Amino acid sequence: MALATGMRVSARALLRAWAWLPGAALGRTGPAAGCGGVRRFGNQRVLVEPDPAAGIAVMKFKNPPVNSLSLELLTELVISLEKLENDKTFRGVILTSDSPGVFSAGLDLREMCGRNPAHYAEYWKAVQELWLRLYLSNMVLIAAINGASPAGGCLISLSCDYRVLADNPRYAIGLNETLLGIVAPFWFKDTLVNTIGHRAAERALQLGLLFPPAEALQVGIVDKVVPEDQVQSTALSVMGKWLAIPDHARQLTKNMMRKPTVDRLVKQRDADIKNFVSFVSRDAIQKSLQIYLEKLKQRKG
Repeated sequence: MALATGMRVSARALLRAWAWLPGAALGRTGPAAGCGGVRRFGNQRVLVEPDPAAGIAVMKFKNPPVNSLSLELLTELVISLEKLENDKTFRGVILTSDSPGVFSAGLDLREMCGRNPAHYAEYWKAVQELWLRLYLSNMVLIAAINGASPAGGCLISLSCDYRVLADNPRYAIGLNETLLGIVAPFWFKDTLVNTIGHRAAERALQLGLLFPPAEALQVGIVDKVVPEDQVQSTALSVMGKWLAIPDHARQLTKNMMRKPTVDRLVKQRDADIKNFVSFVSRDAIQKSLQIYLEKLKQRKG
């Protein structure tokens, strides 16, 4: 992972980057809500609403307040996807948030602060595993983005086959890592380049751009922008068009387009983990993360 070397991340920079998102990256988990008979895979952090007759399932992130990607959420997402993949009934999945307003705030900073190197390695391997599972999934994956989607949330969206974003100026999307003083991993970068092209991705990554809906559509980071109350219905409509294509032809084409990108990470996976652990273990980074998390606690208090 190509993280910035020799760069001190200030608490002020961290606050600038994510202060607009209430409760960002604290990753608190509330009690599981009743689902009225909806089958759940994992537990309270992931809700899966299956429709076997249609061959699709809706997977909802449920890790309040902002669906930060904790180790537990990452693990449950991978397990849920694996179960759906193995059940040949399901050909498509719609990914969305159970808490409209935030799709996912991205990586859970608490997983990266005050832990030991073994934990950092386990966490980063889980981040890699989710991306690998999403990016080469045989199922059609559609992101129904019903909230803000910075950083890791944006990566999840980019890993899908199609993205529908709610038309709300507060629902920005992008890989904003440079605003935190770090560099997006090469496989984050590759995923963005594959979606919007090299020049647009270079500009977006260098400036840490978060695109509001109209700009996100213009640059191609999302495929459709619709009113908030039409995100789910639009995703279902689009899913029908994708599922009309014979699975074998679509799956082989997807693999042809995406496997070279996946192979880059697979070949460098251990080195990517080591680079992440080395970076996040630095005293300066740990200090900045501690200050930022304390600021968030004070804001919530």
